[in-house]
Amino acid sequence: MFKYIVKRLLISIVILLGVSIIIYFLVRLMPADYVDTKFASQLSQGSIDQEDIQRFKDLYGIGDNSFTGILSGYFKWLGNMLRGDFGNSFIHNKPVGQVIGENMWISFAIAVVATILQFLIAIPLGITSATHQYSVRDYVTTVFTMIGIALPTYFFAYIAIRLFSTELGWLPNSGLVNPSKNYADTFGGGMEKLGDIIVHLILPVFVTVILSIGGLMRYTRTNTLEVLNADYIRTARAKGLSEKRVVYKHAFRNTLIPLATLLAGILPSLFGGMMITEQVFSIDGIGNLAYNALRQGDIPFIMGYNMFLAVLTVIGTLFSDIMYSIVDPRVKLQ
Repeated sequence: MFKYIVKRLLISIVILLGVSIIIYFLVRLMPADYVDTKFASQLSQGSIDQEDIQRFKDLYGIGDNSFTGILSGYFKWLGNMLRGDFGNSFIHNKPVGQVIGENMWISFAIAVVATILQFLIAIPLGITSATHQYSVRDYVTTVFTMIGIALPTYFFAYIAIRLFSTELGWLPNSGLVNPSKNYADTFGGGMEKLGDIIVHLILPVFVTVILSIGGLMRYTRTNTLEVLNADYIRTARAKGLSEKRVVYKHAFRNTLIPLATLLAGILPSLFGGMMITEQVFSIDGIGNLAYNALRQGDIPFIMGYNMFLAVLTVIGTLFSDIMYSIVDPRVKLQ
């Protein structure tokens, strides 16, 4: 196991290096960079000219877009990154690490709650759908989950906002707190603010859960059907065990084995934020910041954010492989 982990970590270094090269070149080859976006209005008004724009680009280190210039910029970024310096965000004028650290926790809170609810809902639905195959329950569950899979995030989010916020007025439709309240001036404002944040996060969590349970439910259903047709399940039934005991004691435990592979994607999703959901609900999470950084060409933040996700993905994949070998002794890590 130790040799396997060391080998995977060494391979991961090569993978992360390749990922950083691809991301850096793609960002540098974008049609418009941060300087072009920031000074576009002043350039159109004639208050600055192209020479001024070029000087600003040189100041930000993005003035030379030739292959050698981009390559030189990459190695400069790589050298700083190896020293733990991801640079300063162009937009926020702060170290990239600080910006990520300050804004990822609200995204983490949304993702953790949504992930827990996703598993609590999707796995029982998948099992009940499999144990009642081709029944009305199976068809209703399948249709419900397929709708969730098919709907785009922004479309379903706007439907939820229209229904629960605009029409019914039950829930707020954007932000994290009510802008009309000043919690610093109220006694016990901390708890009141926390309650306000929770209310504001109900819709984003609801949208995330509904749109994510479909895939996990179908995955659970398929695995359960495969396990229920196994020889040892027929043997358990032949011994006279109740159907409930067969399903939830013998089949359920083996159904969870393939779900261990899903751990690879959970870790980056917990910290990476939900770009579209946060954008629709105007939540200043890490996903929304990454979206704005991409639009404005904030190269240091884009690089730091994507490398952060790449490292989490590598760790998640390694953890998933190890967990798979633990839950299924037949798998050997070699």
